[in-house]
Amino acid sequence: MSNDDSSNVPAPRDRREAVREKAQQVQAKHARLRTFRLVGLSALAVVVVAAVITGVVVAVNSSASTTVAAPQNVTSDGGIPITSVAGVADTTASLSDPTAAPTEPTPTASPTSASTVDIRIYVDYLASGAQEFEVANAPQLSKWFTAGSATVTYYPVAMLTAKSNGTKYSLRAASAAACVATYSPESVYAFSHELLVQQPDMDSAGMADADLAALAIAKGASSPKAVRSCIEDEDYISWAKTATDAALAGIPDTDDLTLTGTPLVLVNGEVYQGSLDDPKEFAQFVLTTASASYYKGTPTPTPSATE
Repeated sequence: MSNDDSSNVPAPRDRREAVREKAQQVQAKHARLRTFRLVGLSALAVVVVAAVITGVVVAVNSSASTTVAAPQNVTSDGGIPITSVAGVADTTASLSDPTAAPTEPTPTASPTSASTVDIRIYVDYLASGAQEFEVANAPQLSKWFTAGSATVTYYPVAMLTAKSNGTKYSLRAASAAACVATYSPESVYAFSHELLVQQPDMDSAGMADADLAALAIAKGASSPKAVRSCIEDEDYISWAKTATDAALAGIPDTDDLTLTGTPLVLVNGEVYQGSLDDPKEFAQFVLTTASASYYKGTPTPTPSATE
């Protein structure tokens, strides 16, 4: 007589059902894991895309900010129109002796109000030629402007940025001029003139931003706090770079003229190629150019019919 009890041993069919159920449970678990992974990957993808979009938006906004950081009271081609000559001394003191007593300038011919001329001056505040031209011609430029015989526009550029012991003086000086144009346009000529009179030596550090701000205020800046902040923060450095690049690429309203050095002086679009430190020669050029422009633009009278 056997004592074996087979009542608790699962039947083959029950075992197959158990295995099938276990397999289904494993498959369900794997399906849930796949779902979780897909959800996780989708969320990660959303985060990555959002980060990329945010980066693009920040870059665009940053670029837009740089684009709009342009000075006021400046022409679209980078010129600063002179609106006042107050504060510019009528002196012809020599460059070799800046302490010499002022002397009366030699009378020179002036264009008439009927032939108002447009004078544009591209200037790097570290260029010695720009200093020579300014010191020699400031008295008559001021006279012509006051008489309404000429409009005068300065174009600050930075071609000698690498010539100041790494301080980028040309660039900072051009930026400072743009600051004064923005916040105190009536004193921009006095400031620009003084930058050239007090021009630092080539390959020296030049004036610090704080000194540039102090000079602007001393020359009559009407909004000293705004001017100082703008100059010391170098708000228009990017603008000065862009203006310089544009001038190097081509001078507007000329026959493919490009900037190769400063000063570049244009009178009614004609390039002055005479002596930089001879005001009489420049005055004659202005008078001749103004007369030519006047007669060119004046119709020839038609004789009236007679009986």
